[in-house]
Amino acid sequence: MQKGNISVQTENIFPIIKKFLYSDHEIFLRELVSNAVDATNKLRTLAKRGEVKGDIGDTTIEILLDADAQTLTIRDKGIGMTADEVQKYLNQVAFSSASEFLEKYKDDASIIGHFGLGFYSAFMVSSKVEVKTLSYQEGAQGVTWTCEGNPEYTLEENDKDFRGTDVILHINDEDKEFLENHRIQQLLDKYCKFLPVEIKFGTRTETVTEGEGDDAEEKQVEVDNIINNPSPAWRKQPADLTDEDYKAFYNELYPFSTPPMFWIHLNIDYPFNLTGILYFPKLGNNFEVQKNKIQLYSNQVYVTDDVKDIVPEFLTMLHGVIDSPDIPLNVSRSYLQSDSNVKKITGYITKKVADKLADLYKKERDNFISKWDDLGVFIKYGMISDEKFYDRALPFTLVKSLDGTFTPIDEYKEKVKEQQTDKYDKIVMLYTHAPDQHNTFTEAAKNKGYDVLIFDNVIDNHFMQHLEQKLGDVTFVRVDSDTVDNLVQKDEATESVLNEDEQNTVKGVFEKIVTDKGSSVITKALSPEDQPVTITRPEFMRRMKEMQSLQGMSFGDFPDSVNVVVNTNHPLVAQKLLKEEDEGKQQEVADYLYKLAMLNQQMLKGADLTAFINKSLDFLK
Repeated sequence: MQKGNISVQTENIFPIIKKFLYSDHEIFLRELVSNAVDATNKLRTLAKRGEVKGDIGDTTIEILLDADAQTLTIRDKGIGMTADEVQKYLNQVAFSSASEFLEKYKDDASIIGHFGLGFYSAFMVSSKVEVKTLSYQEGAQGVTWTCEGNPEYTLEENDKDFRGTDVILHINDEDKEFLENHRIQQLLDKYCKFLPVEIKFGTRTETVTEGEGDDAEEKQVEVDNIINNPSPAWRKQPADLTDEDYKAFYNELYPFSTPPMFWIHLNIDYPFNLTGILYFPKLGNNFEVQKNKIQLYSNQVYVTDDVKDIVPEFLTMLHGVIDSPDIPLNVSRSYLQSDSNVKKITGYITKKVADKLADLYKKERDNFISKWDDLGVFIKYGMISDEKFYDRALPFTLVKSLDGTFTPIDEYKEKVKEQQTDKYDKIVMLYTHAPDQHNTFTEAAKNKGYDVLIFDNVIDNHFMQHLEQKLGDVTFVRVDSDTVDNLVQKDEATESVLNEDEQNTVKGVFEKIVTDKGSSVITKALSPEDQPVTITRPEFMRRMKEMQSLQGMSFGDFPDSVNVVVNTNHPLVAQKLLKEEDEGKQQEVADYLYKLAMLNQQMLKGADLTAFINKSLDFLK
């Protein structure tokens, strides 16, 4: 038996490894299985070059759990190691065999690890680690390396009779969760689902049908539990995939999810390596809950689903996979944010997404328009948060009119410019977030020849404000923010049929009726055909309050600012109300007209609505 000391710089290396090598202890399984994949890929590379004699046979990696012995074994049938190689690669921390092999066979090797620390993650969960290995080399002798989490090790010969390496972890008392079948299955599903070598973890029961017709019989059979898909869709060429293949892969990533609208296949090898598939899910009015759906891989090794430092934030609303060996497996956020490759990848993905949307709009406009309710959330968010995406997306960003037509913003500006340009030379884009509730307002706007848009998404307040800043010559005004004559402000005035004293009398009567906090009574000369009383919500205060609510921030309590606008030229105001000599009768008329305005905005419900209807019958007599 040979004894020696592992070559390290400090006696404290193992406590450091156990606590700080990775932030999450569960990562050990990813690292060890990745090493097993490396060993298998090395063997395949040598076999291709004719350096391994004969058929390499089964290369399935096995995960073996023995709860009674408190061991977890990762077994590969890869290249194996000689005693000298064990000395070289296991006893010198951070000397990576992968780096050396990759340099030698860089033209045809696919190796995951580069830093040589992955193996030592085993000590985060183990009181002892054994490595039983036999090299592929003819006449090689099997050896066993053993270490109990300190710089001392033992190395002795064994009688292992098949090529490859068993890494046997003696799980410590603090990490017994890793002796549970469901926990290991969970980790394999998370980290190893698409590794390029088949991985077996025990067996599972499948139902098979034997025989045909009346003789058909279902039977339960035990089969190998292969936990991964070694050849996922993103590693294939787009020309080799059908739409059904893409949808099937989406279902593999997100079982039982609603099918995606469409997808983008990423495939680039210069100036960086990047493959992947990004799917556009159906978002509807969902804004926040879709994030953390993009999975990041490095050479098919799962890294994370928190990709906000690699993918622009608005793209995190997409689903799918990004795979790049140019993104290290274990790095800090600050490194990611400053790394030049990451920045290039971010820019490339943004451009590919914009190009895909532009192409879809150009070639399949009807299809694009039919998906706008889902696409709109994504595109608007992207335009707000990414300057370059804004420039690319503006030509295919649509607005929806009440009549159901969709128009690109630049075309829409020209469409309404003549009729809806105000005295400040701003093009006024009128909109509603609730067409049914604002029916009275939208009808009044249409009667004046105005077009009304629908903006009913949670992100629209931010989007409209962003467009106002970027375009400069546009302002958005909600149809209930003012009376119809003032939605598009002109240098036009209508005279009141009432004198100043009569107007003050009308205002005083309504102020006794309208007592809600934040409500103001305004008398205004409008057309006799306009509503007698209109309830409006000033644009600025309403927008501020809605944005405050959306952002979950507080800038002080914004009141529900409401203007009760009384039309002094309407006959029910100018004649009926003022002709009533009794103050109580005047208040009855004012109350009726105020409730009528509330009814027009669907603000009157339940018992209040019933009482109003009964009073209306008496009033109309």
